[in-house]
Amino acid sequence: MDNIHDFYNMMEDGNIMLSFKGEVTSDLLTSILQIMESKMETLDEPPKIKKKVYNILVECLQNLYHHIDEDDALTAANEKTALFMIRKNDDGEYSIMTGNYIANENIHILKARLDKINSMDKEELKDYYKEVLNNGEMSAKGGGGLGMIDIARKSGKKLDYDFAKIDDKFSFFSLIVNIAQ
Repeated sequence: MDNIHDFYNMMEDGNIMLSFKGEVTSDLLTSILQIMESKMETLDEPPKIKKKVYNILVECLQNLYHHIDEDDALTAANEKTALFMIRKNDDGEYSIMTGNYIANENIHILKARLDKINSMDKEELKDYYKEVLNNGEMSAKGGGGLGMIDIARKSGKKLDYDFAKIDDKFSFFSLIVNIAQ
């Protein structure tokens, strides 16, 4: 990138509505949600689509906020750095992209959960959501593990994810949620 205009054009060509890289705080989440609520209001989309995008956005941002490990030396050194982007694709679909560091020792648990979610159809996801809710299963971070199930249910699409190895201790977890119209 030779100059900021190149970066602007890259984001414009990619239909990026909002992008953020940095420390994830509760104040930041509030600000992002307010910005996106305003942006969604100005779009000529049916209320159902606006609500769906907004609700999935809330879940994705909560995942970023709650699942950055405060005890990890790498995330502490990077000030709990994460990445977030939302775009409207040429076909009218929305994509929410998030990225954050994850300890390699936690990858297999998350991968297994995501693969299980991706293997299910709409009805199976509904039943799985109820099962996790009723069994009171708790994730290591205190949540019920319901967030990813809810994202998959609301998006109507499979969750696209990747783990890019950083070193022996950490990887960068990327999640792309495509939202069906």
